[in-house]
Order: sequence, then structure tokens, then C-alpha cells
Amino acid sequence: MKALFLAGGLGTRLRPLTDHLPKPMVPIMGVPLLERTIAELKRCGVTEVVLSTGYKSDCIEKHFGVSQKMGMTVHCVCEEKPLGTGGAIKNCEKYFDSTFLVFNSDVLCNLDLKALVAFHRQKKADVTISATRVEDPSSYGVIEYNQEDFAISFTEKPKPGEEKSHFINAGIYVFEPKVLELIPAGKKISVEKDIFPLLLKKGLKIAVYHDGRYWIDIGTPGKYMRAHKDIFDGHCSIAENNFSSEKIYEQEGAEISPSAKIEGPVWLGKDVHIGANACIGPNVVIGDGFHAGRGCSIQNSVIWNGVSLGSGVDIDHSLVTSDCQIESGIQCVDTIYSQESKTHFTT
Repeated sequence: MKALFLAGGLGTRLRPLTDHLPKPMVPIMGVPLLERTIAELKRCGVTEVVLSTGYKSDCIEKHFGVSQKMGMTVHCVCEEKPLGTGGAIKNCEKYFDSTFLVFNSDVLCNLDLKALVAFHRQKKADVTISATRVEDPSSYGVIEYNQEDFAISFTEKPKPGEEKSHFINAGIYVFEPKVLELIPAGKKISVEKDIFPLLLKKGLKIAVYHDGRYWIDIGTPGKYMRAHKDIFDGHCSIAENNFSSEKIYEQEGAEISPSAKIEGPVWLGKDVHIGANACIGPNVVIGDGFHAGRGCSIQNSVIWNGVSLGSGVDIDHSLVTSDCQIESGIQCVDTIYSQESKTHFTT
């Protein structure tokens, strides 16, 4: 089976994390989210993926390229102009002649993909939408469905109290290729707002699959941070780490002073250097090439690659993007610290 990733968005709500990096490439426990999802697809038997890119496409193409990546064939298709989710799917039509998966690239989840595809085939659906339940659906596309699990209506961002359902579009689909014939070519169009309602009008079958497993979109810095906390707490599982059984994960090349204190859960990248009397953790992710001076303190934070701290730096409930240098004695509390700016953290 093949899969398509919609990876062309601007990631505006995730700034400043996306100032220099497209949203699908932000790291989750040190690994780009897109790479994590592709690796999971490989474990489920997917052999070929298509990446529909746009914003900062060179970053994605450099990382994956038109090549065999992780034992899979990867194609990159860059939009010449923004086409929306529906237009992006249509733009990759030539790669799909049988049932295929479609993913929004900002989703971290523990969805059972084999069960999703089996459900799609059992329902003999033209499209199957993975849905997830949320308490407040006002920021999402809401799906109303019948007792047979077929969609009957779609509502985009209903006002509080006016929602017909608490199940939202989770951004993962199974498509039959014939559906692509109904999407106009070269036009900016939304699969959620335009194409799915059109399919209902034409009498096509849209099945709705929900299994209650972990799901989050990392569209804001707050959600990005929450995803890491959920991994630490065991709510979200990732293949290589299990923090319920091991609290500290340390990659090769780490140099930690004997007087430093590491309190798990903590994830440390490659070539991490931690100075004397430093206190690291709990709930800390530190990327590759990190250097911390004497007496630094870091809790409840995510730090990307190539970051350097002077002595006595205090970081709590904060996010530090790649290649930042923070001077001695600086306090970062509820802060997003990037090379260009230091901003108060908001959800």
C-alpha cells in the first residue's frame, strides 16, 4: 500500500518553531515527526510514500529526497502554488491507482492503521475518515455519522453549544482512487470543506473510524509541548522509548559531570555535555550537540539541537530552538527562546 503526506502548510500557529523549519520536520523526542510517522507506516506494511510539499520544501527534500529512505520509496512533489488539502491530493494523483492512505503531517497518534484499512474495506467505503473525540470541537471540523458509521454531515469549527457531534476529523484518511476524479485539477480547494461534502451529495460512502487511541495535532507550541509530556507520562507510545520502564534515555557521546543530577523522565541526544552541579529533569528533552555550563537547571522543557548554555542558566516550562546560545545567569520560564526572539509561552 502507498501513503500520501500533506506537508505543504506554513505552520503559522507554530511560530517561531517554524520560522526556519517546516511543521512536519519539528522533532518529537529528537526525531522529525514526519520521519516517525513514515517509520510507523513501514512497520504496517506501507512500501511507498509521496510527500506533498510547499513551505520550505527544500528542508523536507534534503532529508528524504526521491530515494529509498528507511527501506521505502519516497517521492517529493512540491506545489508551485498553494493548492489546499484537496488540490494537493489531486496534484499527486498519478502515484495512486489503488487504495491509499492520506495523512495531515502535523498529527502524532497511536492509531491502529491496519485496523483502519480493514474497517474501510469491510465498509466498502469510497473514503474512510479517522475521527477522534474532543471536549471542545469549536476549533476543528466536526463529523456527524449514523449508527452504521457512515458520515451524514460535516461542520467546520462550530460555535460552542452548536456542535452536532464531539467527533472531529483526525486528519488521516483511506481513499479509493476513483474519488480523485471528482477533485478539480490546479485549483486551491479543501478536502475537508469542499470535497467531503461534495462526495456526500453525490451519494458516495464516507465511513467514520474511531478507536479512542492517542491523538494530537502539534499545531501550536502548547500542543507541541503537551505531546512530549504525554510521551513521558505514557499516554502516547513511541517505538524506541518506554518511560514507564526506563526513565533516562541517553544517546551516544554523552559527557555528564559526576556532580550533575539527572532526574527522569529525561531524553538526551547525541554528544550532550552537561557541566558540574547541573540539575536536569524531570520531563526534559535535550537535542544533539548540547552544552550546559556549571550549575544549570532545566525542568519541564524541550531543547533542540546545537544549543549552548552558560553557567547558572535556569530553564523551566520552556522551549529552546536549534543553535541558540544563552548567556550565563539567564532565566527562561514559560518562554520560547529562538535565535531571533524570546517570547512568553502561550498555549
